[in-house]
Amino acid sequence: MADLQVVPWILAIPVKRTAIAKSRLAAAYPQHRPELARAFAVDTTAAALASGLVRAVLVVTDDPVVAADVTAIGAVVVPDVPGADLNAALRHGAARAAERFPGHGVAALSADLPALRPAELTAVLAACTAARSFVIDEPGTGTTMLAAAPGVALDPRFGVGSALAHQASGAIPIDLTGIDSVRRDVDTAADLAHAVQLGVGPATADVMSLVLGSAIGSEGLAC
Repeated sequence: MADLQVVPWILAIPVKRTAIAKSRLAAAYPQHRPELARAFAVDTTAAALASGLVRAVLVVTDDPVVAADVTAIGAVVVPDVPGADLNAALRHGAARAAERFPGHGVAALSADLPALRPAELTAVLAACTAARSFVIDEPGTGTTMLAAAPGVALDPRFGVGSALAHQASGAIPIDLTGIDSVRRDVDTAADLAHAVQLGVGPATADVMSLVLGSAIGSEGLAC
């Protein structure tokens, strides 16, 4: 956790119910897709909590298994009260973060970063000096993190083409090298193969061991 002399960040991580999450992984990992989605969220949360600039992580979810898993490693669970889309969940999480931790910046982080490195996340958060900043994903069109300074509305615009949408809204893209793990969100088997090459966290590694052991999805690893 962060040194209390440093003004740290509060992270909001939205997690869908894993029964419906990561649908594009279903073809390659038909039996393990829910477990992978849950593992991604756990590894992302654990890495975020290990960053020296993170004061707390709020996981916005209605999935009871995910809630139990992330609570066990130190996250705060916020029910997805709006029950609407991703941006509504993030607005709700950001509002709860501001209420609980006044005076802190709030950042929305993708739950699908199984290779996330705490040091890389810390470097990104340290670079968030604008009112609102964001990280463009590996393909170059989406967003893996959106950060707002204390007292500034998060104003999330996640979805198709979110990188352009966030930039159009005034957010500043973070231009750093060496932050591959922050940019590598996973939607497809090819994305997961790249994350495995970067080095995934223990929860995802455990599921991948099951995948390899049952010879399901091994083709995805070769992408």
